[in-house]
Amino acid sequence: MKFVDADTVHRLLDYPGLVEGLRAAHKGVSPRSDASVMDEPNGGDNKFVSLVAWATREVIAVKLVGVFPSNLALQPPQPSVQGLVAVFDGKTGAPVLAADGAALTFRKTAADSALGASFLAREDAEVLLVVGAGGLAPHVILAHTSVRPSIKRVLIWNRTAARAEALAREMQIEGVLISAVRDLDAAIPEADVISCVTMSTEPLVKGALLKPGAHVDLIGAYLPTMREADDETIRRGRVFVDTRAGMEGAGDLFQPVQRGLFAWADVQADHFELCTTARAGREDLNEITVFKNVGGGHLDLFTARHLGERLRQIV
Repeated sequence: MKFVDADTVHRLLDYPGLVEGLRAAHKGVSPRSDASVMDEPNGGDNKFVSLVAWATREVIAVKLVGVFPSNLALQPPQPSVQGLVAVFDGKTGAPVLAADGAALTFRKTAADSALGASFLAREDAEVLLVVGAGGLAPHVILAHTSVRPSIKRVLIWNRTAARAEALAREMQIEGVLISAVRDLDAAIPEADVISCVTMSTEPLVKGALLKPGAHVDLIGAYLPTMREADDETIRRGRVFVDTRAGMEGAGDLFQPVQRGLFAWADVQADHFELCTTARAGREDLNEITVFKNVGGGHLDLFTARHLGERLRQIV
């Protein structure tokens, strides 16, 4: 059995290749999957997540990760998401490889949203606004610019301005101007693509400020009590998801449904429908599109399988 460390995961799962790998995988059948989330005993914000996905007689992927939001405040800071992904042979049950779970999760999540943007963002998009400056933010920038090379400016906003400024200094993409902004409301009307990577429980993106043709990518708000975009964003946009399985737990959709402002039937399509062209993505240059990145064990399986294929290519 091989162990794939974080550096190797990042090196092998380049975004152009991984996005296309996910696109191809979504043309097939969704694996069977199951998820369990354990809250920290005796209270607290920490959680431990286990995800299992099984593609019959092909591969089984198991992800075990701790989600500890306060880790970033430690001295020295630690990633808020840490864990392992284990891959087993679907025919024999034998272990095949284990990989750094945080690195694979970052790559999978960013590529998942970039796949959505490949269908939903305008092809001439020039300005990307990233809301949040945590560990996932640089990956979102790299992933979105890989599918929309037309992007020439990246704006980064974070509640703690210093973190946005530090990320802007660290990121370097040829031909792309990357800068931090302090006024989120002023940045929203400039953006062609807005990608949210936060742990917010209150809406940050105001739908009234969105420009015609904007694409909103919502990655956080994985609990019903969390929120990254307001009701007006959902009302103005055509809503898409990566998967309908588990979308009821996403606060950006759950809360509008609870208030009768949105219905689950209003979700236009998921990745399986978009990738097989069963349903269309963006249909109009001026329409606003909203993509909710729900995630799931099937995506970890698709990503781990792609990693295995890349490993075999370099042997």
